[in-house]
Amino acid sequence: MGTVVLKLTKEKQETVISDFAQQGISPPPYARFAARTTGCILTVYNSGKVTFQGQAAESIAARYGTPAAKKAPSTASNSLPADFSSWSVVGSDEVGKGDFFGPLVVVAAYVDQSKIELLRELGVRDSKNVSDPEIRNIARDLHNVVPYEYRILHNPEYNRMQRTMTQGKMTALLHNSALNGLLDQLDTPPQAILIDQFAEKTTYYKHLSGEARQVKDNVYFSTKAEGLHVAVAAASILARAIFLKEMDQLSRQTGTEIPKGAGAKVDQVAASLLLRYGAERLQQWTKFHFANTKKAQALAEKRNRP
Repeated sequence: MGTVVLKLTKEKQETVISDFAQQGISPPPYARFAARTTGCILTVYNSGKVTFQGQAAESIAARYGTPAAKKAPSTASNSLPADFSSWSVVGSDEVGKGDFFGPLVVVAAYVDQSKIELLRELGVRDSKNVSDPEIRNIARDLHNVVPYEYRILHNPEYNRMQRTMTQGKMTALLHNSALNGLLDQLDTPPQAILIDQFAEKTTYYKHLSGEARQVKDNVYFSTKAEGLHVAVAAASILARAIFLKEMDQLSRQTGTEIPKGAGAKVDQVAASLLLRYGAERLQQWTKFHFANTKKAQALAEKRNRP
C-alpha cells in the first residue's frame, strides 16, 4: 500500500475536502476530515498535513502537490534503508537504567505505516524533549492507538539478578521478552524491528545465549533511534509513562517525593529514607549497587553524629 504525505495550504486543504465531500468518513483524532474513495483513503490533519494511502495514493495526491524532498539520512542511521522511517516497524526502548530509585522498564511498540502521521499529530517525538505531564497525556492516547508490550523489572528482582549478571544482560532479556510478547499479538509481522542501541549487536545476542526464543529476524540497532522511527519514540514515551507511574507509587509508599536520576538530590532523599526505614527497605526501592547507596550511607552517618 502506497502512502503520500503533503503539507498543503488552507486553500488547498479546502479543495481536497470539497472534492471528496461525498466520500467523507469519520476522521481519526487530530484530523478535521477523512474520505474513502476508490483505491485511496485520505486524511486532512489539523496541522495541515494530508495523507493519501492506498494503491491510488500517488495519482490522487499528485492533483494537489508533490511531497517535500526527503532529508538525507544522518550518520546514525546509515545502516538503515533510506525509506525506513515510512515502514511498519516495531520499536523497542527502555527507561530507568540510570535512575537509583524505581524499576527498569522496557516497552516494544508496533506502528503500522498507516498510523505514522497520526502519531506525529499526537505529539510523539523524542521523549527527552517532552515534559512529564505531556508524556502522561500522549501515553494515554497511544494506549488506544498502537499495540505494545511492556516488561517491568522491580527493584527486589533487579537486585537479586544483579548478583549474577550485568545490567546490560538484564536489559537485553527484557527487550527480547517484550518483543516476543508483542510479536505474538500481531497478525502480520512488521517490516522491521528497531532497538534503541544500548549494546553492540554481538553483545546483545551474547546476553541472550541460552534463551529459547531469540527475536532475530529483520532486527536493526541504532543509537538515537527515537529520531529514526516514530515507533521507537512511541515505545520510549510509553516506557517513560509506566516508569512515572511506578515512581508515583513509590512516593506514596515512602511518604516522600522520590526524585529521578542519580544526582545529589537523590543521595539526600535516600539518606533520609535510610534513617527512617533502614537499609533493607531502601534496597526494595533502589538499584542498590549504584554508588548512591554508599553516598546515602555516608550522609546518614553524618546526620546521626551528635
